[in-house]
Amino acid sequence: MKILVTGGLGFVGHHLVGKLVAEGHEVHALGRTANPPKEKLLPGMHYHCHDLSAGVVSGEWFRGTHTVFHVAAKAGVGGRYEEYKRANLSATEQLLQACTQNGVERFIYTSTPSVAFSTAPIRGGDESLPYSKEVFSAYASTKALAEQAVLSLHDPAGMRTLALRPHLIWGRGDPHLLPRVISRHRCGKLKIVGDGKNRVDLTHVENVVHAHLCAFRSMDENPALGGSAYFIGQNEPVRLWDWLNEIFSRVGLPSLQKSVPYRTAYHLGHMIEKTWSLFHLQSDPPMTRFLACQLAHDHWFSSAAAERDLGYRPVITMEEAMQKTLPWLQNL
Repeated sequence: MKILVTGGLGFVGHHLVGKLVAEGHEVHALGRTANPPKEKLLPGMHYHCHDLSAGVVSGEWFRGTHTVFHVAAKAGVGGRYEEYKRANLSATEQLLQACTQNGVERFIYTSTPSVAFSTAPIRGGDESLPYSKEVFSAYASTKALAEQAVLSLHDPAGMRTLALRPHLIWGRGDPHLLPRVISRHRCGKLKIVGDGKNRVDLTHVENVVHAHLCAFRSMDENPALGGSAYFIGQNEPVRLWDWLNEIFSRVGLPSLQKSVPYRTAYHLGHMIEKTWSLFHLQSDPPMTRFLACQLAHDHWFSSAAAERDLGYRPVITMEEAMQKTLPWLQNL
């Protein structure tokens, strides 16, 4: 079966490509890197260099393609809204158009729980949560618009679509979450935000890829499946700052003790956002209102719908995931 994966050299996309190739599929991966490292070019994988935010895509990649996994995205808390819109929304719309024009049967979109972002804590949130009306995060806003575009094109008699919302992806090779946190702590720039008791659900990359494969197989088994989004988690919420302090201890760093009240961080984030906007700074700001909420509040979600409709259950526990990831973290 011919399958195309966008972001095929990225953290989640590359893991997914590896699994699909191992299952014997003809896998085409899109990525922005012109000369990728040899270890990224898996045997049996067809690689195409293309920046989706640049617009036009080749119809050749889509002809005869059964399923598109759209994993590529621009993530972050800094940068101009237009950049996120071009990478996350416009690119998705271009892909959807190419898929419908070339008879692609399924489109599985890698979304994010941030599409339902709230300034209030979320505990056991499910798919009844509305799309966020906040505009604190260009990433969250443009991903929400893209998800809605994907789901609105679901056609039971044509291209069926589905969205997955994995929460805080981590694991060996993670380019964002833990390496940045560890780096900030080493530089003395990290503080606990809030009372340090907030619980979050993180999702190991193996479980994220497993969820994508569950969706792929379930859509094959159930012709009525599609048109919906699903939260994907580890189903083991942890106290965020206790968990991070455990990691710090196991990589030889001191425990984090200093804290800043949530309200202080929130208002500071607002001022920093204005400064970054005024001077058109492109780097990620050290604090934003979105970050303050994420770092101080409970935010964990129920995977019950994914379990019911997709047969998703985590294949690796938090402790197993930690044992697999620690050797890599210790060498950062």
